[in-house]
Amino acid sequence: MNIRIWIKKTPVGRIAWRVFIGVIGGGITVAGAVALIGPGPGILILLAGLGILATEFAWAGRVMMHTKRIAAKAAERTGMKPWVKYFLISGGAVLSIIMIFILHSR
Repeated sequence: MNIRIWIKKTPVGRIAWRVFIGVIGGGITVAGAVALIGPGPGILILLAGLGILATEFAWAGRVMMHTKRIAAKAAERTGMKPWVKYFLISGGAVLSIIMIFILHSR
Protein backbone atom coordinates (compact mmCIF):
# COMPACT_ATOMS: atom_id res chain seq x y z
CA MET A 1 0.00 0.00 0.00
CA ASN A 2 1.17 3.52 -0.77
CA ILE A 3 2.32 5.24 2.42
CA ARG A 4 0.73 8.52 1.37
CA ILE A 5 -2.67 6.90 0.97
CA TRP A 6 -2.28 5.10 4.30
CA ILE A 7 -1.37 8.32 6.14
CA LYS A 8 -4.16 10.36 4.52
CA LYS A 9 -6.91 7.95 5.63
CA THR A 10 -7.71 10.03 8.70
CA PRO A 11 -8.24 13.79 9.08
CA VAL A 12 -5.25 14.04 11.42
CA GLY A 13 -3.15 12.11 8.91
CA ARG A 14 -4.13 14.50 6.11
CA ILE A 15 -3.11 17.51 8.19
CA ALA A 16 0.13 15.82 9.29
CA TRP A 17 0.96 14.96 5.67
CA ARG A 18 0.35 18.55 4.51
CA VAL A 19 2.52 19.86 7.35
CA PHE A 20 5.27 17.37 6.44
CA ILE A 21 5.15 18.34 2.75
CA GLY A 22 5.06 22.02 3.73
CA VAL A 23 8.15 21.73 5.91
CA ILE A 24 10.17 19.68 3.41
CA GLY A 25 9.11 21.68 0.35
CA GLY A 26 9.44 24.99 2.18
CA GLY A 27 12.94 24.11 3.37
CA ILE A 28 14.07 23.19 -0.13
CA THR A 29 12.47 26.34 -1.54
CA VAL A 30 14.29 28.50 1.01
CA ALA A 31 17.56 26.72 0.20
CA GLY A 32 16.93 27.49 -3.48
CA ALA A 33 16.33 31.15 -2.68
CA VAL A 34 19.64 31.24 -0.78
CA ALA A 35 21.37 29.51 -3.70
CA LEU A 36 20.08 32.22 -6.05
CA ILE A 37 22.46 34.72 -4.44
CA GLY A 38 25.12 32.19 -3.46
CA PRO A 39 26.89 29.45 -5.38
CA GLY A 40 24.68 26.79 -6.83
CA PRO A 41 21.84 26.12 -9.22
CA GLY A 42 19.36 28.27 -7.30
CA ILE A 43 16.52 28.25 -9.81
CA LEU A 44 16.64 24.46 -10.08
CA ILE A 45 16.54 24.02 -6.31
CA LEU A 46 13.77 26.60 -6.06
CA LEU A 47 11.70 24.80 -8.68
CA ALA A 48 12.31 21.46 -6.95
CA GLY A 49 10.97 22.88 -3.69
CA LEU A 50 7.96 24.37 -5.43
CA GLY A 51 7.38 21.04 -7.19
CA ILE A 52 7.27 19.28 -3.83
CA LEU A 53 4.88 21.89 -2.45
CA ALA A 54 2.72 21.66 -5.59
CA THR A 55 1.91 18.02 -4.78
CA GLU A 56 -0.32 19.28 -1.94
CA PHE A 57 -0.85 23.01 -2.47
CA ALA A 58 -2.45 24.49 -5.60
CA TRP A 59 -0.89 27.92 -5.03
CA ALA A 60 2.59 26.38 -5.29
CA GLY A 61 1.75 24.96 -8.72
CA ARG A 62 0.70 28.39 -9.94
CA VAL A 63 3.84 29.99 -8.52
CA MET A 64 5.99 27.28 -10.10
CA MET A 65 4.47 27.85 -13.55
CA HIS A 66 4.92 31.61 -13.19
CA THR A 67 8.57 31.12 -12.16
CA LYS A 68 9.16 28.82 -15.15
CA ARG A 69 7.76 31.47 -17.51
CA ILE A 70 10.01 34.15 -16.01
CA ALA A 71 13.05 31.85 -16.28
CA ALA A 72 12.24 31.01 -19.90
CA LYS A 73 11.96 34.71 -20.81
CA ALA A 74 15.26 35.45 -19.07
CA ALA A 75 16.93 32.56 -20.90
CA GLU A 76 15.65 33.83 -24.25
CA ARG A 77 17.05 37.30 -23.57
CA THR A 78 20.58 35.98 -23.03
CA GLY A 79 20.95 35.11 -26.70
CA MET A 80 23.09 32.08 -25.86
CA LYS A 81 22.84 28.85 -27.77
CA PRO A 82 20.98 26.11 -25.89
CA TRP A 83 24.03 23.85 -25.57
CA VAL A 84 25.96 26.67 -23.84
CA LYS A 85 23.13 27.16 -21.34
CA TYR A 86 22.96 23.43 -20.62
CA PHE A 87 26.73 23.30 -20.16
CA LEU A 88 26.65 26.22 -17.71
CA ILE A 89 23.75 24.76 -15.74
CA SER A 90 25.30 21.30 -15.51
CA GLY A 91 28.67 22.82 -14.63
CA GLY A 92 27.06 24.83 -11.83
CA ALA A 93 25.33 21.72 -10.52
CA VAL A 94 28.54 19.69 -10.58
CA LEU A 95 30.46 22.51 -8.91
CA SER A 96 27.80 22.78 -6.20
CA ILE A 97 27.97 19.05 -5.51
CA ILE A 98 31.76 19.16 -5.30
CA MET A 99 31.60 22.12 -2.91
CA ILE A 100 29.07 20.29 -0.73
CA PHE A 101 31.39 17.30 -0.51
CA ILE A 102 34.37 19.50 0.31
CA LEU A 103 32.51 21.45 2.99
CA HIS A 104 30.97 18.30 4.42
CA SER A 105 34.36 16.58 4.75
CA ARG A 106 35.75 19.42 6.89
